[in-house]
Amino acid sequence: MKQNTFLDKLSQTILSQSDIELSNCLIVLPNKRAKVFLLESLKNQLETTSFAPTIISIEDFIQEISNLRTIDPVELLFEFYEVYLSVTEKAKQQSFEEFATWAKTAIQDFNEIDRYLLDPSHVFSYLEDIEALKRWNLEPSNTTKLIDTHLEFWAKLPLYYESFYNHLLKKGIGYQGLLYREAVKNLAPFTATITNQIYFAGFNALNQAEERIFKHLANENKARIYWDIDEVFLNDSYHDAGLFIRKFKKEWKPFVNQNFEWVVNHFSEAKNIEIIGTPKSIGQAKIVGTIIEKIQSENPNLEKTAVVLGDENLLLPVLYSLPESVEALNITMGYPSKNNPAQLLISKLFKLHTNAKQRNDKSYTFYYKEVLDILNHPLVEPYCKVEEVVKVINNNNFTFFSNQKLFSLFEEKYPNTENKFFELLFTRWDDSISDILTNLNSILLTIKSYLSNDDSEEKVTKAFVYSVFKTINKLTNYHETYNQIESLQSLQAIYKQIIDLAEVSFEGEPLSGLQVMGVLESRVLDFENVIITSVNEGKFPAGKSQNSFIPYDVKKELGLPTYKEKDAIYCYHFYHLLLRAKNVWLLYNTDNEGIDAGEKSRFITQLEIEKQPSHTISSTIYNAVLPEKAYEPVTIPKTDKIITRLREIATDKGFSPSSLTNYIRNPLQFYMQRILRINEADEVEENIAVNTLGTIIHNALEELYTPYLNQYLALHHIETMETKIDEVILKHFKEIYKEGEITKGKNLLAFEVAKRNVYNFLQIEKKDIEEGQAIKVLLLEASLSCEIEVKSLPFPIKIAGKVDRIEERDGTIRIIDYKTGKVLGNSLKIHDFTDLTSDIKNEKIIQLLCYALMFENHELKQNREVSAGIVSFKNMKSGFLPFGLGKGKDAELAISTEILEDFKAELEILILEIFNAEIPFKEKV
Repeated sequence: MKQNTFLDKLSQTILSQSDIELSNCLIVLPNKRAKVFLLESLKNQLETTSFAPTIISIEDFIQEISNLRTIDPVELLFEFYEVYLSVTEKAKQQSFEEFATWAKTAIQDFNEIDRYLLDPSHVFSYLEDIEALKRWNLEPSNTTKLIDTHLEFWAKLPLYYESFYNHLLKKGIGYQGLLYREAVKNLAPFTATITNQIYFAGFNALNQAEERIFKHLANENKARIYWDIDEVFLNDSYHDAGLFIRKFKKEWKPFVNQNFEWVVNHFSEAKNIEIIGTPKSIGQAKIVGTIIEKIQSENPNLEKTAVVLGDENLLLPVLYSLPESVEALNITMGYPSKNNPAQLLISKLFKLHTNAKQRNDKSYTFYYKEVLDILNHPLVEPYCKVEEVVKVINNNNFTFFSNQKLFSLFEEKYPNTENKFFELLFTRWDDSISDILTNLNSILLTIKSYLSNDDSEEKVTKAFVYSVFKTINKLTNYHETYNQIESLQSLQAIYKQIIDLAEVSFEGEPLSGLQVMGVLESRVLDFENVIITSVNEGKFPAGKSQNSFIPYDVKKELGLPTYKEKDAIYCYHFYHLLLRAKNVWLLYNTDNEGIDAGEKSRFITQLEIEKQPSHTISSTIYNAVLPEKAYEPVTIPKTDKIITRLREIATDKGFSPSSLTNYIRNPLQFYMQRILRINEADEVEENIAVNTLGTIIHNALEELYTPYLNQYLALHHIETMETKIDEVILKHFKEIYKEGEITKGKNLLAFEVAKRNVYNFLQIEKKDIEEGQAIKVLLLEASLSCEIEVKSLPFPIKIAGKVDRIEERDGTIRIIDYKTGKVLGNSLKIHDFTDLTSDIKNEKIIQLLCYALMFENHELKQNREVSAGIVSFKNMKSGFLPFGLGKGKDAELAISTEILEDFKAELEILILEIFNAEIPFKEKV
């Protein structure tokens, strides 16, 4: 029979042993995922009906020998904390959050010590001696409390280990290493009870406990060991893919009695290997979709095709990039829960409620961004349906508000309406941890009730929601069992720890269609077509990570695995994926973002350098194709309807000076604002914007000066205004900024800036009055307009706008425009009117001349000389900055009829262009 895969060969070997009943076989595999594939292989090769063998993972096998049960890492932390409290003086006891920061690392080290059967007292005394040596030259008087506490921690590690070990043993539970150590102790009695023939299949790196168990059972003829190693890796003493199995073959006595099985020769067979580099992770996902399409064009059946994700975060981008022709799919990997949309919602709720309690537990104050983050979340927004509440928050600049205020807003916008979902999200969290967990469960169940099983996307969303639901249930169980979750902060910290470890499981067809899996799930499985993503340094292999109290050199001396051994494990997994494959695609990220993100894996380099004669290797770099033009400006032709709309504007409201300069700046912006009437969306102004600050200053000056209209200003008028600055500025801040926070931060600074600007303006007025200038304010925020006749247009054009201030000063009329930004005097001077309306740098001059044109026939002019200019609040010392025609000091400052006629001629050119149907609205970029 043709043996396509390692599991096929294993099936045939087991079935060929006629003296052993299949049902009496116990097959131990590196993981649980391979079981279903092995059963299928056995079924295909069986000629008669038979009871299935027992197939288990190595973890389950160790549990069976040790008679103990493994528990999850967070439960281990709680058990360890109970032990810690029992052996630590009350005065020195840490909170659970503080304890968890070092306990996770300690448990990890306990685990390694036990898996490698080291003497714990020797290891801990060694580590304590090292720490003591680091401080050997410190006099007792020079040690700090921190140093003493640190040394005390190392001295107590043996006590923590022994107490924790015995505590777990009594309960019949443990971490992986404890189970391994106990399994080795129980080997003799376990061996005596064995009635099955044991097969260890597809293993590579083994810890000391596993070695001891494998060797013992093989020596006792209770077990056979089947490796999966190619002679290319086994015979090359430098090849990391064969590092561990070379060692076992050389050192293990069982291979004196048994053949070393199996060494194969598949790697040197013909293979087509494509190495593809592309920027960004999303680029890899898109290429995976393209490759699948190519494979399907030759053979629609994808059962012999696997996508192996070097980075599990690529799962969703890859799934969304698969062609629609992929009908059957099996995901044999977990998706990290930390990226789960339902988890992100729960995290946002923790943030919202934790911060609300910390800000003010009594009023329970929310921050608008945190509220909107929840209301706009994709699992909330379609179902909660409170768009009007969101609008009110945006339109009124709410930044901080109580939960009662939020509920009153809801009541105002949706009177007599019940919205349980909204209530669940924003009802205050009190100190009862049980109530908080019940609330979170209710939120998740509410979301689940909105999701349909008939929609494939909603089924995936349901899997996400269910994953977090299980996490919340775990938290509930921990709280009820251990009673160590005493605060919201503790609950949030433990939730984060569970989420970091949790995965979302997807249901699929395990034996049909495309297989999508992680690296570890690919062990002992073989495929004809293999696509591997994220073959970058730091991903494949994972790279150095030292999450341990045991230094590298100590690990090396004691025989504990270091990053070098972990790299060798990745090397084996990588080459095993290629072993029986015919077509291989290796995808890596070429982007330079992040550490080593753009460096392809050493495994690719090794594959290229040590190329087998029958391998065809090609390398391609995919880059985004840049168009000749980065952006094609938008062009809108002027239809009859648009010309009609322009005429409506020109004859009704009129063109404002700012709309005309808008057209000069960008005709498309003019089209959107005036023709389509599209304004920018309202958003919460968390910090006072420049335009808002300008409006406040304008309004404040209008209110201060209004009582003194049409009378000459005296010093006592200015002094009265000075006393009202604070009151008036605050009033207008509240009018414009509504519910915004102005008592602290950047907004308080903006408030002070507004006061300072108004005060400085009044000081200049006071100085001018003291110097004898006669100032009479005639108009404030005055609405002016005029009509001009344009040749070839059968209707007059109205120009209309608001002028900030018009005054009489020493018999001359001044038209004043306030600017909160910085304006320099020379920017308001021109030599002539050539191309005035074609360059946006003349924006302020055009506005000033429009104001003068609108005032030309006003009753208040009375044949007086007129000048127009700007008061710049960021250039206050320069005072009034007038428009001028001419050079330097000879510039004409008075705006004569001749100047206005010349300006009107330029204005006509601009208006004719606006109405010219042959000239489209073209975006300026």
